[in-house]
Amino acid sequence: MVGNLLLRGMLAGVIAGILVFAFAHTFGEPLVDQAIAFEEAAAQAAGEASEPEIVTRATQAGIGLFTGVMAYSIAVGGLFALVFAFVQGRFSNLSARGTSAVIAVAAFVAVVLVPNIKYPANPPAVGNPDTIGARTELFFLMIVVSIAALVAAIVVARRLAPRFGQWNGAIIAGLCYMLFIGIVQYLLPPINEVPENYSAMVLWNFRTTSIGMHVILWAAIGLVFGALASRKLAAGAGRHVRAPAFR
Repeated sequence: MVGNLLLRGMLAGVIAGILVFAFAHTFGEPLVDQAIAFEEAAAQAAGEASEPEIVTRATQAGIGLFTGVMAYSIAVGGLFALVFAFVQGRFSNLSARGTSAVIAVAAFVAVVLVPNIKYPANPPAVGNPDTIGARTELFFLMIVVSIAALVAAIVVARRLAPRFGQWNGAIIAGLCYMLFIGIVQYLLPPINEVPENYSAMVLWNFRTTSIGMHVILWAAIGLVFGALASRKLAAGAGRHVRAPAFR
């Protein structure tokens, strides 16, 4: 059963990856080109030599982008299926589609939205190359803390449900999650390395486009996998309850 769900998760990742690639290629790559043009102009103004182009922009925006997006989407789809297989029937009484939708929303909030509030995505020419290691570590630390806090909130909600009811328990746990995340984001060091003359419109559009890519990814995986898993689980249940007509 887990193997079948894993294959369906990877298939959902393929479909999501195609949608994300189309969106990123149409709306994201022009912003990257604008950011690169700004970077090159700044380098020329400073009298610096332009860096040699090892991989052409056409390759980066085409097969390179497609390969990276598809690999990431398929991996996320597989992990999504494993989480679903663990949660369904143990922590949720929802239907397969409902459980898939809840996991997708929770994952988007914990893995994408919360970390990007503190450390949003930056286009080329934004950020000091010397601090890339520290910035990467802080970003992934925010992801780990957010996921751990979400798991703790789920445990708290389940423990509060018998006393306060499921909805009230979930609301209390959600407020605790937001309070904890707010404290963590306040304590973590800020990073602001945007050049003063950088286009605010390009920066804003790049960050919103980055979030949009993740919205498409998690929405597509949640919806497609929910439909595929629902059919699989329904077929499995049908085989279990079907009795032979004759003995």
